[in-house]
Amino acid sequence: MSQSQVTVFLRPVEDADLDAFFTQLRDPEAASLAGDTFEDPNERQAFNAHWRHLRADETADVRTIEIDDDDERRVVGHIRGRSESDEHRVSFWIDRAYWGRGITTKALGAFLQEVPHRPVTARVARHNAAAMVVLRRNGFHLVGEESGYAPDRGRVVDELVLRHN
Repeated sequence: MSQSQVTVFLRPVEDADLDAFFTQLRDPEAASLAGDTFEDPNERQAFNAHWRHLRADETADVRTIEIDDDDERRVVGHIRGRSESDEHRVSFWIDRAYWGRGITTKALGAFLQEVPHRPVTARVARHNAAAMVVLRRNGFHLVGEESGYAPDRGRVVDELVLRHN
């Protein structure tokens, strides 16, 4: 299926989606590109508590990303926006099996049409070139760089900060 043929759908997160999200977040290659992860990716209770809190947060816009795959809807990831201090921050995660098909770019574009918050900020691990492409294709521009200790990683993480007005 080519990139132009992929149909992307956003919908509210359902309990049944969490199993797919948990599996996706435990992929070590994908996790190595993320700016933040869980301290122990195998800890299901912490994962469930995180998602309960996130779904109950009235400042959060959380969506499941689905595609039509062989005439069947398939959960391929999630996207979320959340107010944190003085910014509305977006982040996304796509199952590695679906990378390179334009799904994330389409999902972010649809998400930006749904949410009214502006500006929207994204923080990306410096080495995550693919996420930078997705963000730039959706009108984000670089506004800064930051480094900080990530307790869940046990090391300093270098991030690029991008904004969409």
